[in-house]
Amino acid sequence: MRHVLSLVFMLAAGALHAQSAAERLNDYPTAARADYIFGCMASNGQNRRVLEQCSCSIDEIAKILPYEEYVQAETVLSMQLVGGERTSIFKSAASMNELVAELRRAQAEAEIICF
Repeated sequence: MRHVLSLVFMLAAGALHAQSAAERLNDYPTAARADYIFGCMASNGQNRRVLEQCSCSIDEIAKILPYEEYVQAETVLSMQLVGGERTSIFKSAASMNELVAELRRAQAEAEIICF
């Protein structure tokens, strides 16, 4: 009986893990995915092959980085481009730099897989 319960718990845990990964993959709104793909295609070319590569890229990023963290990192990157003393925290804070580093790692992995 103990073995059966252990097996049931292992299967349930596996199902929950698979569900959370699937949910995280789909937590990026369509508009955010499309925005990424448009920007990616603007940088890499306007053809079907690049469309597929850019779509693959945002899917891989979504597997690695939850949408909330993606938005935070994109916000930090945008604020780093703005000049002035008020935005200096976005350039110097370790937590901000870590958010950007996580996004860069996800982008690098996506590029290896998709391009």
